[in-house]
Amino acid sequence: MTDTPIPNSQQPFRVGVVGAGSMGKNHARIFGGLEDAQLSAILDDRADVAQDIAAKYHARAVANLDEFTNAVDAATIATPTVTHFAIAKHLLEHGKHVLVEKPFVETPEQARELCALAQKQNVVLQVGHIERFNPVLSALEARLAHPRFIEATRLSPYPGRSLDVGVVLDVMIHDLEIILHLVRSPWVQVDAVGVPILSKREDIANVRLRFQNGCVANITASRISQDKLRKIRVFQPDAYLSLDYQNQSGYLLRLARDDEKESSLLGKLLGVAADATIVTEFAGKRIVREPVEVDKGEPLKRELADFVACARAGAQPKVGGYEATAALELALEITRQIEQNQTHAPS
Repeated sequence: MTDTPIPNSQQPFRVGVVGAGSMGKNHARIFGGLEDAQLSAILDDRADVAQDIAAKYHARAVANLDEFTNAVDAATIATPTVTHFAIAKHLLEHGKHVLVEKPFVETPEQARELCALAQKQNVVLQVGHIERFNPVLSALEARLAHPRFIEATRLSPYPGRSLDVGVVLDVMIHDLEIILHLVRSPWVQVDAVGVPILSKREDIANVRLRFQNGCVANITASRISQDKLRKIRVFQPDAYLSLDYQNQSGYLLRLARDDEKESSLLGKLLGVAADATIVTEFAGKRIVREPVEVDKGEPLKRELADFVACARAGAQPKVGGYEATAALELALEITRQIEQNQTHAPS
């Protein structure tokens, strides 16, 4: 983005939230605590819910989208996916900065139209791929060289929300966007499988991706697990990284330098217990296991603070419309394969 007028620092930067469900409530909570933004409006079909949240965070519940538009400089959209396009288009047409929760929209055509509109209006269009703001990812990027194999696993219990889409568009899309960002090469092959268990759409899915540069990624997502798990493992020629999004922790395995000698047995025991660096002899090589330092923080707060900062400065967000469109196109190809496989499965 260029030549976007920076708001007068003496004027409050007004933000609002469309949709007061579980995600929208968290948006309101965080906006209500940001120093460089003023939560000004809440819009939801349920007037009583909007009133409750607005009162809690000293904002105003509004009756319709036109009233909402007049009350904000920027907005987040946390409504069902089928409504994203129309709401975002209206706000962008009126020169408002917009963050749309994922899934971005229903089709790549809608996504590209919104991208073009945001560019024409010279406003920020961001999409809520929250894991890009997880401090674990910053730690990974700092150590990333040439990833050759990536394994991502994302498991959670049945959510009772976002059931208008399957697990690929609801959950896996986080990892798809991240992997596209890390690999930075076009995907050339997709092999996907998924199964509906408790809903009409796939509740568990696995996909193997092959990229033009030779990197391979294996991704598993489930929303019917008894446990919560969000991990990514990256293998590259000189190292192996294992990172935990949920606990915001991780470790690195690499070949030892000449001056790094094998740890004593006691050192190994103490090192594992304290999550400190240890050196182990393995297959004739010295391997260093060292913790990855992570500057912990709430990803959603970082995401929304970054959205406000980008909107105020006219800067490009980490996950703009074009990045989200690429992830959406890949997710839709995966769901297409899954649906095709289900259609051809023996009854």
